[in-house]
Amino acid sequence: MALSVFTTGCADQNDDPSAPKSSASASPPHGYVEGAQEKAEQQSRLLLNDPGTGDTRVLDLISGKTQEVSRRTGTTGLTTDGRFGYFHTSGGLHVVDGGAWMVDHGDHVHYYRAAVRDVGRLPGGPGTRVRSDAAVTTVTDEDGRARIHRRADLEKGRAGAPRTLPGTQAGVVVPYAEHLLGLTATGQDAARLTVYDREGKRVASPDAVCEDPRGDAVTRRGVVLGCADGALLVRETDGAFTAQRIPYGEDVPEKERATAFRHRPGSDTLTAPAGERAVWVLDVTERTWTRVKTGPVVAANTAGEGSPLIVLQSDGSLHGYDISTGKQLAATKPLVTGAPEAATDQSAGPVIEVDRSRAYVNDPQGKRVYEIDYNDNLRIARTFDLDIEPALMVETGR
Repeated sequence: MALSVFTTGCADQNDDPSAPKSSASASPPHGYVEGAQEKAEQQSRLLLNDPGTGDTRVLDLISGKTQEVSRRTGTTGLTTDGRFGYFHTSGGLHVVDGGAWMVDHGDHVHYYRAAVRDVGRLPGGPGTRVRSDAAVTTVTDEDGRARIHRRADLEKGRAGAPRTLPGTQAGVVVPYAEHLLGLTATGQDAARLTVYDREGKRVASPDAVCEDPRGDAVTRRGVVLGCADGALLVRETDGAFTAQRIPYGEDVPEKERATAFRHRPGSDTLTAPAGERAVWVLDVTERTWTRVKTGPVVAANTAGEGSPLIVLQSDGSLHGYDISTGKQLAATKPLVTGAPEAATDQSAGPVIEVDRSRAYVNDPQGKRVYEIDYNDNLRIARTFDLDIEPALMVETGR
């Protein structure tokens, strides 16, 4: 899941390191919270969990050190909005502040670092989905009921009291452009796109429907919603919301649909499994789908334009592909121990996290995480040995 672009200006923020420093009385910059430090570089961290034992660690990718945090047992999934980790259990969502985040102003970015801390529990059982932007966090349960939490409460270390969005949704509710996007169930085959304000009031109903919605991503070009016939791209311009279909352009069996997108935050290139032996690449800028034949897929991701498609295959090896031609560019020896299987939306398994220069792959049975230089033939840059089996992993601070 991605953090929406925060478009508020930053005229009072001085980003020039050669300029005089602000006085002590200057207002804190956007994104600052009490106790945080602003840094010049991205402060990436990995949140790691072993569902079997509940052991949980935070791996600081700057220092290479791990920090033990409170155990989380019965975890079925782990997701993030770039700062907070959401540990999915049958009894709800336990929230951990990863203590690293960024605020993207479009033309410049702020990076922050703070202490890791527990926030508390949010209601939500199996199938619950969490999405955030700079102001709100939405929690949509399996029955389509959505609650809206103030992100400021989470930043202060508390769950707070949510508002409830009226009605039920056929898909996840996505914060975007200071509004909320929902797919309202109509009782027919396709759900209708609805735009709400952050108070939960319906403010627009673009003429767009989405059949069997599954999968979503926030990009700089808009919000992508996965539908049975391809994708729906929702954009906001001067307060008006529009939707554009990006069809596959061919008949795609249901088992080969793109239903779970992964990408580098800030990138407009999305990946999703296309069945068991291929990967979909959606270029949101060009509005095109490309199906890359790869062999057995466990996980896939890409940093975007000019970077390879990275695929973890069932023998535990990583493969890099040219997205435009489908040609294999690089391959590693088996890295992940055993015969890894693909993670589902709420289940554990190896994943590939990608940032601006590196990719990270978790090896649960091997008790390690690999750092991969994807621009250097998938070279292993660092190996982090752990004292837990990191079956669940997300990256924060980006």
